[in-house]
Amino acid sequence: MTASYIPHAASGRYPARIGNLVYSLIDGEQIARRIGEAIGEARHSVWLTVAFYSDDFRFPDGLGSLFDVLDDAVARGLDVRLLVWRQNPETRPSHRIFSGSSEHRELLARRGSRFKIRWDKASGPFCQHQKSWVLDAGRPSEVAFVGGMNLTGMALTLHDVYLEIAGPAATDVRHNFVERWNEASERHAPDGNWACDASDELAYADRPSRPRGASTVQIQRMLDPRRYPAPRVERSILEQYQRAIDAARRTIFLQNQAVPDHEVARHLVAAVERGVDVVMLVPAIPEDYVYDARHDPREASRFWGIETLAGHENFTLAGITEQPAGRRRAAYVHAKMMLIDDVWATVGSCNLHPFSLAGHTEMNASIWDPAVARDLRGRLLVRHLGVDTADMDDRAALRLFHDLARANRRRLDRAEGDWRGAAFALSPDIYAMRSGLTVDLTWGAAGGAGRSLAQ
Repeated sequence: MTASYIPHAASGRYPARIGNLVYSLIDGEQIARRIGEAIGEARHSVWLTVAFYSDDFRFPDGLGSLFDVLDDAVARGLDVRLLVWRQNPETRPSHRIFSGSSEHRELLARRGSRFKIRWDKASGPFCQHQKSWVLDAGRPSEVAFVGGMNLTGMALTLHDVYLEIAGPAATDVRHNFVERWNEASERHAPDGNWACDASDELAYADRPSRPRGASTVQIQRMLDPRRYPAPRVERSILEQYQRAIDAARRTIFLQNQAVPDHEVARHLVAAVERGVDVVMLVPAIPEDYVYDARHDPREASRFWGIETLAGHENFTLAGITEQPAGRRRAAYVHAKMMLIDDVWATVGSCNLHPFSLAGHTEMNASIWDPAVARDLRGRLLVRHLGVDTADMDDRAALRLFHDLARANRRRLDRAEGDWRGAAFALSPDIYAMRSGLTVDLTWGAAGGAGRSLAQ
């Protein structure tokens, strides 16, 4: 089966480009290891967009902190640039933001850091939420990384997905960086740059990178009209989710940090009603703001989708567990991805909650390539089910997920320990209720208290 029946996003700046080499990376440690290796292999430049950051982030294998690795790249003669989100007063407070405060600038000065930084705001309470990398920009060795992992110590422990892309679509990731760098909101502010000034502009690409592989890839974004002028506004990520779900014939495997907002959920409801098997993997214990929304009647529409889907036998809402010290506990799902029919995939930074769909700046990469989609499905299900599904088709694999997750849920309810795999079914009617599941897999009033994770 080919992916030709799944339409591309018709809006947005970037077309679907053929000739890309794509590889998926799963979970924080593998993602950080590969990006660290790629920085070591780079010979010309390292450019990255930063949303959340904390100084406890370390690359694996002893490479050191983010700034250690970037300082080393500068010392090797590379052009190193960071586009870093700066919050507005309306932003929800977080200690995982590198905002360019006086303390942050003193840290950079003590280190003698010479990489270039430009800070960039979103509108109001929203976030510049892209998490992308471009290495060796404009060179034959150009490679891009697109995904959802933050640069924090906690991020290394979470379930996440990233893509490594070489080929023409990598040039579009580069274009996005250049566009944002040249138009960053803080470029004229006295404290809006580090090791550069407002006159430091980058040239736009005059042609895409040469073909490197067999995958068709489209880079898609969410760009808010309150932050960007009308010609630049983009909602192609949302459009792509809707069009891909509407085209699904057999299966949808969705992983997201948030249960889908109505703009996506209504398309999922239509899919299950026409017989598509849908598995949705979310954090079993969401963040506190989700609990607050669950108990606010004005936010009921956020949960309409999972409650409606719950009435269909071909839908499963699930979480996963981890055993960091030999004791099973709920794991946090930070991935933002979807697979359709084992032929198409999207991976990126975009959550399916109102923040990402209404104001955050986001980036996803969508891939039309059955080999990539099937490989990603197989490697994810090995982690979640403990079963190699490589010889199964997508429908058999998702029905196995459904069966094992429900069996594990029955074991959880009976306090039995002989689970098969890490996935377990969640109850949509009590999801995010404070009287529901706790992080240590007990039932009680604690809800999600005691665990707060950055977006």
